[in-house]
Amino acid sequence: MSARKYFGTDGVRGLVGQYPITPTFVMKLGYAAGKVLAAQGTKKVLIGKDTRISGYMLESALEAGFSAAGVNIGLLGPMPTPGIAYLTKTFRAEAGIVISASHNPFYDNGIKFFSQDGQKLPDDVELAIEAELDNDMGCVESAALGKATRIDDAAGRYIEFCKGQFPSELSLSGLKIVVDCANGATYHIAPSVFRELGAEVVELAASPNGTNINDGCGATSMDMISSAVVEHKADLGIALDGDGDRLMMVDHTGYVIDGDEVVFIIASQDIQSGRMRGGVVGTLMSNMGLEIALADLGVPFARSKVGDRYVMEMLTQNGWHLGAENSGHIINLNHTSTGDGIVAALNVLTAVCQSKKSLYELRQGMTKLPQVLVNVRFSGDNDPLTDQSVVGAVHTVNEKLAGRGRVLLRKSGTEPLIRVMVEGPELEEVTSLANEIADAVKQAC
Repeated sequence: MSARKYFGTDGVRGLVGQYPITPTFVMKLGYAAGKVLAAQGTKKVLIGKDTRISGYMLESALEAGFSAAGVNIGLLGPMPTPGIAYLTKTFRAEAGIVISASHNPFYDNGIKFFSQDGQKLPDDVELAIEAELDNDMGCVESAALGKATRIDDAAGRYIEFCKGQFPSELSLSGLKIVVDCANGATYHIAPSVFRELGAEVVELAASPNGTNINDGCGATSMDMISSAVVEHKADLGIALDGDGDRLMMVDHTGYVIDGDEVVFIIASQDIQSGRMRGGVVGTLMSNMGLEIALADLGVPFARSKVGDRYVMEMLTQNGWHLGAENSGHIINLNHTSTGDGIVAALNVLTAVCQSKKSLYELRQGMTKLPQVLVNVRFSGDNDPLTDQSVVGAVHTVNEKLAGRGRVLLRKSGTEPLIRVMVEGPELEEVTSLANEIADAVKQAC
């Protein structure tokens, strides 16, 4: 496959105002994508965004680019990433575009694309867009310019879709749920979904102002919701990230339940209901405890590279329906075409209601092994992963673990970081070993 110049594992992403997240480049990206997609028969795309202040600017730039390429645009406004994927299908649009940097701070932003089936664009289409970006931007004749319309009922349509993923014979009546919207794209959707299904909802971080998205809240900052669940004597907590495709949960004790535990609970329920097809796809970062717990249930487990697009690829290859990243991306193809935090939460709540067990009880079937992750920032032309001192440090740690755990080094797909992960039976031991490797990486940077 050709090297990518702009697209990472999750679209084009960066610091707002710095190349490539500038108005000029994003307008050209819209034009290039419009030309490539129009050549494949695309007549209409949908554009949605999260709540970052830069979304207004980037939305206008994309709109201009697509219009110049002769493609019509439907503007969705603030909308979760999975909601944009769903609406792309229901409106019979040929592509959907998300303006979001997911769990990153407000000063980052990005552009990612969905195909008409609600899944991420194939690699060959992304590469074709990159090739077109090397050409000068043009414009179709005036009569052929794309038209833009605003879709006012987008949120309501997606709310009804989410509610439809919860069994009609069940109700959330009697449950008190804390919902943390990360001041992001789910702020006007998630509380309504759970409230309309009967739950008493305590809202957190549901007042976006353009700069507070993911700021000490949401699926990447769990302290606030853990405290709130205990303080409000709630049954559980649901934490989403800025664009709504991640889910983390909290049981009534304040214990944080990550993507590994969420997918274990869903898999267990799918077995009980006869909806389990094949096995579960995790990633290189998935806890060994998930693998062990699924084996006890007789469920196969496979690891993909890190990134929800790779989880999806392996699900498709294996003909399975359920996959997850421990960071909270849950893909359940029985319900959605991409990771969806709200729907994943409803899958777990289905298990709670049908089993008549608390979230605390449902998570007891899986025991996580201690896993320590150390991030080391790097820059320059050298590759720390190939440095002999780093290779030697990894070899030494593997010998010390002697098959009792795992070591993983990888580059982040979104930031200039080397991620050092060590997993094993004792927290103190794996912490020491992870820092041992991280020190070697720092010396090599």
